[in-house]
Amino acid sequence: MPRPLIAVTDSPFPSLDPAKAALARIDPELRVANSASAEDILAVGRDADAILVTYAKLPGDLLRQLRRCKAIGRFGLGVDNIDIAAAAELGITVTYVPDYCMQEVSDHAMALLLALARKVPLSNALVQAGRWDMPAVVPIHRLAGRVLGLVGFGNIPRALAPKAKAFGLRVVAHDPNVSQHALAAVGVESMSFDRLLEISDFVSIHAPLLPVTRGLFNAEVFGKMKQGSYLINTARGPLVDEDALLAALDSGRLAGAALDVVAVEPLPKESRLIGRDNVVLTPHTGFYSVEALNELQTKCAADVARVLSGETPVYPVKTR
Repeated sequence: MPRPLIAVTDSPFPSLDPAKAALARIDPELRVANSASAEDILAVGRDADAILVTYAKLPGDLLRQLRRCKAIGRFGLGVDNIDIAAAAELGITVTYVPDYCMQEVSDHAMALLLALARKVPLSNALVQAGRWDMPAVVPIHRLAGRVLGLVGFGNIPRALAPKAKAFGLRVVAHDPNVSQHALAAVGVESMSFDRLLEISDFVSIHAPLLPVTRGLFNAEVFGKMKQGSYLINTARGPLVDEDALLAALDSGRLAGAALDVVAVEPLPKESRLIGRDNVVLTPHTGFYSVEALNELQTKCAADVARVLSGETPVYPVKTR
């Protein structure tokens, strides 16, 4: 029997050793594309039994050119770069890893909240520039008793909620797919989106990127947010209309923002988000830890091995 062929569209990882270890039981041949272009992906993937993908785009017209593909494993939480409907139509099982990096991203969101609340980046910049100038960073308000609003209540915000409560924050959430009872069971208040915007001192985005949520945080939404509140985004950059965000910052409607993700990555050097004392930017590192990447590769590759072995995957993407 010939060895299975697995094509890797793109790899941001230092090595693929964890994935190779998880695939060892099916002894595959791995071929890595020269780039994430459709032409280069098809060069290694047209006759592949499975695809491993991180950020590369896999639209329907590309998927229809795959002759033998039985599985697509996504190294990540979201699958907005894959045409899921086309894959289902073609009988291709798509898997992902919805439960990796929960601690890392929730930690990062909490760190961004603290950085905004305590004005750590601004204070550091002043001291590094030779200014020991406490009045330059006032006012700073006590965290205890303030409100954190979570937009979306999947695995990551569920991990964030107890961390925020440990600092004395009141945690509220809006997620139309999670019942009020389920939220109450973990000590989080359920409320409408508009009410959350009205009362939250910090709004942390954890919604998936879907056609209906693209640009969710627009001028109208920023207009409904509490005066002087803060926005935190560790989810997907296109959930935020950045022009509207800049206008809300300029008007003082928002006191600040912390973004680990932006609409265009890498962030263009001419972006107006850069150079602002009240904007904290990190280069999409919220997911990262050595342990998280090992877990990601292992779980993703193990599911692809299961599909190619005729077994049921642990993390299939369900089609609606």
